[in-house]
Amino acid sequence: MQIDIIDQTNHLTNKQVELMRNVLAFAGEREKITDNVELSITIVTNKEIKALNAQYRNKNEATDVLSFEMDNRFREVDNQIDIPIMLGDIIISYDKIKEQSERYNHSFEREIAFLALHGLLHLLGYTHDSKEEEGVMFQKQESILEEFKLERN
Repeated sequence: MQIDIIDQTNHLTNKQVELMRNVLAFAGEREKITDNVELSITIVTNKEIKALNAQYRNKNEATDVLSFEMDNRFREVDNQIDIPIMLGDIIISYDKIKEQSERYNHSFEREIAFLALHGLLHLLGYTHDSKEEEGVMFQKQESILEEFKLERN
């Protein structure tokens, strides 16, 4: 899986960018995402994510992560195909990473990995629209982060 990360805030370290890339690659292997899949992550401010949330979800508030699915055929195509498949875009609020890492009393790195993974799982079809779906999605998130050795502090 090809993962492009754009930090529009210019606040992330190379180590934090690599952490996101590595967690998502690990999750991609676990979820059997083919090699010819592309994914984009953009780190923005609360102001920018609030505008996107209002535009696409009619919610006039900043959120932590948004996922925009492009093409979910990645599980069904021949891995030898030359044309990459765009899984989608994940938008993460840098401000929310800081706020939530403090609120939940864990590291900035754990929160950024959690939000990137949360966005990826949405692109793979996981939701938290019901208690049952939320349980499945959050268990998968925790399981992947634990296997990656990035547990809550």
